[in-house]
Amino acid sequence: MFTVKSEMNYATEHECLVIGLFDKPNKFEGVLADLDKQFEGQLTELVKSGDISAKKKAVSKVHTFSRIGAKRLLVVGLGREKDYSFEGLREALGKTFKVAIAAKLTEAGIFLDSFLQEDMDALDVAHAISEAFTLSTYRFDGYKQKRNEPIKAIESMTVYSSAEDGEEIKASLTVGYTHGKGTNAARTLVNLPGNMLTATDMANYAKELAAKYDFEVEVLEKEDMLKLGMGALLAVNQGSTEPPKMIVLKYQGKDEWKDVIGLVGKGITFDTGGYSIKTKDGLVGMKSDMGGAAAVLGAMEVIGELRPEQNVVAVIPSTDNMISGNAFKPDDVITSMSGKTIEVLNTDAEGRLVLADAVTYAKHHGANYLVDVATLTGGVIVALGMETTGALTNNEALWEQVLEASYEAGEPIWRLPLFEKDKQRVRNSKIADLNNSPGREGHAIMGGAFVGEFAEDTPWVHLDIAGTSTTRKEHDLGPSGATGVMVRTLALLVERFELESK
Repeated sequence: MFTVKSEMNYATEHECLVIGLFDKPNKFEGVLADLDKQFEGQLTELVKSGDISAKKKAVSKVHTFSRIGAKRLLVVGLGREKDYSFEGLREALGKTFKVAIAAKLTEAGIFLDSFLQEDMDALDVAHAISEAFTLSTYRFDGYKQKRNEPIKAIESMTVYSSAEDGEEIKASLTVGYTHGKGTNAARTLVNLPGNMLTATDMANYAKELAAKYDFEVEVLEKEDMLKLGMGALLAVNQGSTEPPKMIVLKYQGKDEWKDVIGLVGKGITFDTGGYSIKTKDGLVGMKSDMGGAAAVLGAMEVIGELRPEQNVVAVIPSTDNMISGNAFKPDDVITSMSGKTIEVLNTDAEGRLVLADAVTYAKHHGANYLVDVATLTGGVIVALGMETTGALTNNEALWEQVLEASYEAGEPIWRLPLFEKDKQRVRNSKIADLNNSPGREGHAIMGGAFVGEFAEDTPWVHLDIAGTSTTRKEHDLGPSGATGVMVRTLALLVERFELESK
């Protein structure tokens, strides 16, 4: 996919050549000055006339008329240097690659050095290039009849860099591409309809990952769950004709199985709400209620490719939440794997129930640190909108590491408060240890607080992606539909995890 070269021969043929342009009053410098010479100063004139824009995320297409081997230039506006950021670069490149795809280009060259800046080195730029390319060119074809005309895609890219170590550049390109590929895998899982992705299908997908990356895999069947007392997951599954699955993947990056990071993802493949049924409009889109599971599986793909020196256990409780004569009901009392009893006040608060058993099982497998990811509550959308993930935690040091990873991934999260009075609300039941729905007030906090009852003293961060797992509009780094949010945050957390900060 990516080829790295140290020198640019302007006679080399490319369908397009991508270059970055900062908004500054001086003349072209470096590679841009050399390129301008090939055009006898005409690029400078095009900038002066406004036909080439340095405005942030502007993409200008310039035909070369055979002055160089490349047929056209795609000039990427980077804005002012003082406003330059990794996220801004990634979005600008994503927009550029979308332009290239729309032009039906299948090959490109890119001047990496034209994107360098004092706070942005060659390795950062290389990562941004490959990640932006992979994310922005993703598409989900769905189930329409085949198009008459095949969709073209960029199949190869030559990256020109003056950096001394081309292998490091190639390694950084590989990491960015891998992060994007894992995110796209999660997007596809979330985009699949519920009849195409059952709990069994998800378990089979996990087994394929395990075979490919040499993970240890375990899939608990209903009979196994009964023996282990996983009453919370089993209760949610009662109304379904599809068998539930508790999916476990283990990656051992150290000699001993210790200091284990537990990633737990909610895997509800379709959510009717049960007897606390959703509205007809609310039911549409509930195929995406396994976005947390998709994020964990996508992160495990990245981990499998990059092989960090960490120990990771991924746990995914999967079922759909259906209505039938056997379905669980409001007022039911169920017993979780932990032994804690739960009064069911809302069957549409099912995600926290399956997570309860999954968190307990992750600890059973030796998880010393827990991060759960779930499309858990509509309340987080009311609180934070559609572009910010909500978070709760019981451990400052773990939270700081998750937060730092999210900044680097460009996946913003915002911490919600968790006080003792919040915990008391989920413990407020006259007939059980906990209730699963204390009310609308602080809904997102209550959902997370419930899961925290099962994390107990284990360092834990809860991520509610109900608003961020899908988007209704196309954006610079992808189409509408599933976003694959938290794949890169989880992967970066594992890659950069530091025990000494605990």
